[in-house]
Amino acid sequence: MNIFRRIAVITLASFTLVATGCGGGGGSDGGSNPPPDGGNPPPTGGITRTGAAVAVGPITGFGSVIVNGVTYATDSSTTFSKDGQPATQDDLSVGEIVVVKGTIDDNNSNASAASIESNDVVEGPVSSHDTFTNTLVVLGQTVQISGTTSIDNSCPADLTTAPAVEVYGLVDATGVIDATRIECRDATWDGVMEINGLATNVQASTFEINGLTIDYSGAAVDNFPTAGVISENDPVEAKGTTLNGTTLEADRVEYKGNQFADDAGDHIEIEGFITRFVSATDFDVSGIPVTTSSSTSFVGGDAASLGLNLKIEVEGEFDSNGVLNASKLEIKTATAIRVTGTLDSVTGDTLVILGITVNTSATLTRFEDKSSADVDPLRVGDLNMNDYVEIRGQEQPPGQITAVIVERDDADTRTELRGFVEAGGKSEPNLTVLGVTIATNGGTQYRDSRGASEVGMTSGDFWAAVQEGSLVDARGTETDVTTLTATELTLEME
Repeated sequence: MNIFRRIAVITLASFTLVATGCGGGGGSDGGSNPPPDGGNPPPTGGITRTGAAVAVGPITGFGSVIVNGVTYATDSSTTFSKDGQPATQDDLSVGEIVVVKGTIDDNNSNASAASIESNDVVEGPVSSHDTFTNTLVVLGQTVQISGTTSIDNSCPADLTTAPAVEVYGLVDATGVIDATRIECRDATWDGVMEINGLATNVQASTFEINGLTIDYSGAAVDNFPTAGVISENDPVEAKGTTLNGTTLEADRVEYKGNQFADDAGDHIEIEGFITRFVSATDFDVSGIPVTTSSSTSFVGGDAASLGLNLKIEVEGEFDSNGVLNASKLEIKTATAIRVTGTLDSVTGDTLVILGITVNTSATLTRFEDKSSADVDPLRVGDLNMNDYVEIRGQEQPPGQITAVIVERDDADTRTELRGFVEAGGKSEPNLTVLGVTIATNGGTQYRDSRGASEVGMTSGDFWAAVQEGSLVDARGTETDVTTLTATELTLEME
């Protein structure tokens, strides 16, 4: 498979299927965007040159289109497509995985997009939704909802009640889709199911995509190099309206591997999982071979930190053998911190909630408005004191939050804080997390979410188990500027 045939798989967001090796499964958080501007040095090595220049990753914002921390200017000459159909920029949403083809200077300060393509991984009804593990099954594919998942406001709390969902995301080494965005279909859904990935176990009338059998005996088979012939590991999109158990009866199967040229020297920036790992100089990111060298710049770790199923962002140039020579590699850290409540203040790019300082970035924080105001695109300047928000991110620097996602919603009284008990922060009956006092009383219910299922705990068992550094989730009422009185307090898996 040539370089850009692999990229075509990325274009489809169908990282599934490029590896079946062992490794950690889809975790509760997967990974996250890097810190806001100033947290890391700027990327180096621009992509202003002849030949293809490609960026692949989730959209984090608009005002043009922002991907991988870079704002790509769009204008009347930029072409857009979504799920293979012509589209406009207004049809795109934060969290969608896109491929941007264009140019960028060596300082990443002047970028433009010639084309932007958005594709989901899978669309169909949800056969199961495990709210404890935050996983869905759609057309036999396991979908992990994490701290970096944007869920469209159209979706019900129980996703099994939606006629269908459309899932955008990155697929890890085990085939689990780490969802970056989920949209829901309503009663007007046309019933067309689709899945993108690599065709395996190809037979005369069937093939498989990550365990789902595709029966193409009655399908139109389009755009394949050899007319009507599907070959092993071809990147494909299959669509159909009939699902019989684990078999999708396809009405159409389209080849998706002919979208790019294949020239050495082309530059690419891609976010994805390590799907094959031999060493720090021999591994794949979503099926693309990558090597590092002494000149590779590492962020968030070093070469010794690399391993199977690690989520990273890598940029560099392809050599004549189709290997991406990494000039920069960033290890994505988990998004464990969550706070929900009303904003104390908004000053520039900085928010304060429950007395906690929250740092945002115009290019790296994903903003979305789920309130009745429905501001699109939402920016930090649209937020005001007393707005009700949910913020997800990392504790960075200590005692503050680096925001990955900020969502505004209609006013509510529920307050929630998920974070790590700080040093000296255990003083029964109170805990301290991010400078916030979590107060408990006789009405507080205790839960343990560290095992295979969530179970109740006695207060004695909870206080015996919780320690400095423990990850806890507190839900209750904000009773002071930096005090949350918990009605429910849960020990979480770190």
